[in-house]
Amino acid sequence: MERILSFIIGYFIGCIQSAFIVGKLIAKIDIREHGSGNAGMTNVTRVLGAKAGIFVFVFDILKGLIAFNLCNFIFGGSLFLSGDSVLYGVYAGFGAIIGHDFPFYLKFKGGKGVATTLGFLLFVNPVIAIITYVIGFIVAFITKYISLSSLVMTLIFVIFMVISKMPFEEIFIMAIVTALCYYQHRENIKRLIKGEERKFSFKKNNG
Repeated sequence: MERILSFIIGYFIGCIQSAFIVGKLIAKIDIREHGSGNAGMTNVTRVLGAKAGIFVFVFDILKGLIAFNLCNFIFGGSLFLSGDSVLYGVYAGFGAIIGHDFPFYLKFKGGKGVATTLGFLLFVNPVIAIITYVIGFIVAFITKYISLSSLVMTLIFVIFMVISKMPFEEIFIMAIVTALCYYQHRENIKRLIKGEERKFSFKKNNG
């Protein structure tokens, strides 16, 4: 029951769609009808500029962070990095990603959940998370492909979880998160293979 409740709480936190809200407040647009159509940091940056993109990125990170720690505290009795159990936080983080990707009040069309994922990875395992962040930053810096960086980070994190012999259930949930990330990036993967993926820049696209 605690697992289900953690997932549900995480889902509703994840449903707070910052990209959609920012689009409405700043430009009175539905961000999902512009640019790539994705309600996430990359598309917001391209359509509305760097400040809006950074705000969305930070907000979405906080969703994962808050969902994880709230449920881990309520059901696991630990807050931040003070305890060994992270299972309920993992379920909450997973719920937050599902809420971000498929918000019920936006006809289940949201973002891809990368920033929300990054928000709670640190609390699943801080050492693995930091290694993952560094690798992701290097990939993004060298290639300028945010999508590739996202795909690499989610996969690397699960691989290191297996190597570190973390609990199977936590690995299983994070493997689902990784699979979902790859599914949500399926068009990006096709463009990467064809060499047609757009490189990321903090410059607003006025075209």
